[in-house]
Amino acid sequence: MGIFLTYFQVPLLLYAILLYTLMNKSTALTPDGEALVNIRTNIISSDGVLLQWRPEDPDPCGWKGVKCDPKSKRVVSLSLSNHKLSGSISADIGKLDQLTFLALHDNNFYGTIPPELGNCTELLSLYLQGNYLSGLVPNELGNLLELENLDISSNSLSGHIPPSLGKLEKLEDFNVSTNFLVGPIPSDGVFGKFTRDSFVGNRGLCGKQINAICKDDAGGSASDSQPPVTAQNGKKKYSGRLLISASATVGALLLVALMCFWGCFLYKKLGKNDGRGLAMDVSGGASIVMFHGDLPYSSKDIIKKLETLNEEHIIGSGGFGTVYKLAMDDGNVFALKRILKLNEGFDRFFERELEILGSIKHRYLVNLRGYCNSPTSKLLIYDFLPGGSLDEALHERSEQLDWDARLNVIMGAAKGLAYLHHDCSPRIIHRDIKSSNILLDGNLEARVSDFGLAKLLEDEESHITTIVAGTFGYLAPEYMQSGRATEKTDVYSFGVLVLEVVSGKRPTDASFIEKGLNIVGWLNFLVSENRQREIVDSQCEGVQAETLDALLSVAIQCVSSGPEDRPTMHRVVQILESEVMTPCPSDFYDSNSE
Repeated sequence: MGIFLTYFQVPLLLYAILLYTLMNKSTALTPDGEALVNIRTNIISSDGVLLQWRPEDPDPCGWKGVKCDPKSKRVVSLSLSNHKLSGSISADIGKLDQLTFLALHDNNFYGTIPPELGNCTELLSLYLQGNYLSGLVPNELGNLLELENLDISSNSLSGHIPPSLGKLEKLEDFNVSTNFLVGPIPSDGVFGKFTRDSFVGNRGLCGKQINAICKDDAGGSASDSQPPVTAQNGKKKYSGRLLISASATVGALLLVALMCFWGCFLYKKLGKNDGRGLAMDVSGGASIVMFHGDLPYSSKDIIKKLETLNEEHIIGSGGFGTVYKLAMDDGNVFALKRILKLNEGFDRFFERELEILGSIKHRYLVNLRGYCNSPTSKLLIYDFLPGGSLDEALHERSEQLDWDARLNVIMGAAKGLAYLHHDCSPRIIHRDIKSSNILLDGNLEARVSDFGLAKLLEDEESHITTIVAGTFGYLAPEYMQSGRATEKTDVYSFGVLVLEVVSGKRPTDASFIEKGLNIVGWLNFLVSENRQREIVDSQCEGVQAETLDALLSVAIQCVSSGPEDRPTMHRVVQILESEVMTPCPSDFYDSNSE
């Protein structure tokens, strides 16, 4: 009987083994999943977005950033932008040959663009901008005949633009700007429909698209777009173009300074009696508007305190108004900024815009708590920051900020400005970035202040526009010429701010003016002599050479004479985080040793 049962058990056992094998096979990772795992292996760091990508999971279609076709279960979209991904892009990306959308932009990828991407012939959109990719643009991208969007800008790509890309007849958006590409821009095929914006920021490129005439010899670069030449001693001989640009703007800067002087004179005359006028303002009928219940006081309590403020409580003044220290009975302290009304229509517009500003919350922005609406002025209530302004910390205190503190302040200011430009809604151009508008808390953390006020106080019928349009020494060349503010004019001002923090000198230091320069002109002169490290403040302790060089590189980009050559603030933050905030601890720079 036992033998009989054994003969029956053998086929049952074989069946069980076969069933187990089939079940195990059905739960194995798909080929697309295996490719994704290999792609993950090449990524050495991220913000945690890839933690869901588990090799034991048979279905990658639910992984973060991954989308699949519902029928075939093949990966058709991979979207992982802005996740601090660092590493190289694996050649296994080419195994995802059903991809229609690939977005890896605004990360920290380095290495080359894998030519295997040419296997993804179903791609409609390819976004790799804002990384550190280097090497050549692969000819194989010309195989992507369905491609409609291609952006590989803001990397470190070199060599020529492959003529094979001209075959991409469906291409609607194309961007290779801000790289190190050289040679003639191809004119065949689809290239004829793309304009200057697709190619700017590549000093070695030439062609009709950027109005740069190519030399007759093949592969020559534009006569007016020569890249920097490296001399035998290793020193870069920079073009004198930036020096000329900086010097040429001095006359315009002096004119702006004169306008600002008269504007400030008139404004101070208007606000001379601020101390006495403040009590009259609130006693003449005022109302308090609080944002999100941020102020735990009644309107009556606040107005009662406002009536006690006088000249002794003034802690600052500038183009936007006089600032008072407002201390409540419970010990909480606020900063009160008084802004005079400009015209009859001021109220409606101002209140609408203040509602927007009051809704903006960010770690690196000064918090607007509410405002008091009086008959003759607006009294804006902000958080009080005990560290004062960066201007005071750099130029008016005996105790100097050390190198780490300065880097931390620069990083905070960059993140605050990047938030205004890219992440808040609506986006905001600051228009008056300067050291006195960067405030410090008790831990020397930076907060950007006065954002949005320049726009609020614009008034074509008022002389006060000369004050709020910016500050002498921080203004971008094109802003002085056109009066039109953009994100890139803010980036220029931020670059000047970085130089001020590094050098410990104001942008209009007397030593610059005597030489007919400003701080940007001084930097450009030092760069032309390969002496840029001499800009560092000799009183600053703990300066590290590698960090200093990386920071100066960022500043040089920000103060480029052409706005198209300046990075975005998102890009600035990205570079600061990856190259400046991770210094080599053994490489210290002694300013007295050179």
